Amino acid sequence: MYTMKTEPYRHQMDAWTASRDAQYHALFMEMGTGKTKVAIDTMGYLYESGNINAALIVAPKGVYDNWVQNEIPRHLPDRIGRFVVRWQAVTTKAFEERVLQLFGLKRRTPEEQGPALQIFVMNVEAFSTPRGAEIATKFLTKYPNNIVIIDESTTIKNRSASRTKALMRIGRIAKYRRVLTGSPITKSPMDLFSQCLFLSDKALGYGSYFAFQARYAIIVQRKLGARSFQDIVGYRHLDELNAALEKFSTRVLKKDCLDLPDKIYLRREIALTDEQRSAYEQMRLLALVQLEEEGAAATTQSVLTQILRLQQIVCGHITTDDGELRELPSRRLDELETVLQEVQGKAIIWANWVHDIQAITKMLAKAYGADSVASYYGQTPQDERQAIVDRFQDPGNPLRFFVGQPRTGGYGITLTAANTMVYYSNSYDLEVRLQSEDRAHRIGQRHPVTYIDFVSPKTVDEKILKALREKINVSDTVLGDDPRAWFAP
Repeated sequence: MYTMKTEPYRHQMDAWTASRDAQYHALFMEMGTGKTKVAIDTMGYLYESGNINAALIVAPKGVYDNWVQNEIPRHLPDRIGRFVVRWQAVTTKAFEERVLQLFGLKRRTPEEQGPALQIFVMNVEAFSTPRGAEIATKFLTKYPNNIVIIDESTTIKNRSASRTKALMRIGRIAKYRRVLTGSPITKSPMDLFSQCLFLSDKALGYGSYFAFQARYAIIVQRKLGARSFQDIVGYRHLDELNAALEKFSTRVLKKDCLDLPDKIYLRREIALTDEQRSAYEQMRLLALVQLEEEGAAATTQSVLTQILRLQQIVCGHITTDDGELRELPSRRLDELETVLQEVQGKAIIWANWVHDIQAITKMLAKAYGADSVASYYGQTPQDERQAIVDRFQDPGNPLRFFVGQPRTGGYGITLTAANTMVYYSNSYDLEVRLQSEDRAHRIGQRHPVTYIDFVSPKTVDEKILKALREKINVSDTVLGDDPRAWFAP
């Protein structure tokens, strides 16, 4: 009998029971419903049953560190020994050292010796390189009794991408296979092909994309000049496709989970680029020098100004002394696009900076259409604001994304059409945070609300969240409330 470390919700137990022994299975569970825990408990169960001794976990950059630092320690029972290695893009010499250590060809520390579940966590982007695919293949070859888990599997929906092709090959040498995503279809049913083919060519019964497309898509042959191409104009046999999916997948939506808490907090980590890291360190040192020079004369405002400059850099831009805004290469916008692909229905995105609001709005308009997004901040005309709210609240309206500035949109309006809220950036103001959270979590909301904080590790992002958490803990103590489980650790 497998004993879980953390108590599952009913829907998690149902998903785990239905899938734990399957060679391949898709956990199509909406963000916030706990699919990661189901996958980890499956991993632990298969290990203790003697079916596996290794696990390869593949996730986007913003997620894979969270598996190592939070999810595995939280959910994998302490009685299960584990040797966890996190993929790193390293030099050739260091890479070879890591390979030797990983495969047990080099002496390990006492803590790493003895029976243990071998866990290798890689970011999906690594499979775009021959080196990443090579080491994953060697890992699975050394440990043939394995499970491969792809988190946010829409990252392999593009069948022609090099990482998708690499993971298709990986799937062929995996004993057990899992894909995890809340939104397996982001643009069309054709998105399912690669995700399901990774699991097995028997899953949908099609090893060929063109055969799959011919069955489920309506195709028209078109010409553009001398070039002829096939254009998908619709879809068919979708009931049949759905019936096929039900045989090897579990679908869970938040609206169907009556046992979920009313607020769910998640955290997405986003590493700084080299350019951001350099600018951040320069600004941090400059701020320290300035504050030391001011000494006792330093004001709260001067400290806050330095913090805001650091936060700007973390978000991917900086305002120079002469007022010019200079952009820095950043992964934050890409991470937002990845997150929103996992979201069902409407979503709210909060950002402090006008530049970010405009960039987010432009990106979403390009990806989903101009009617899918509206911005709500200081420059939004007063006579347009209520119309934006009304359109967003209308379930039949195509407006899906509300991009706002918390100090402007975080007060006095109702946005209960959404049950997902992303904090692209935060501020130290607890009232602004709580008020903005309550735009979706209020009378009229019938589903749990998921809050996702973007955090660049070892930066001002973490300090802001810590300050907000401490403020709310003090508030709860003073008011006699039970401490709230606020923010993902």
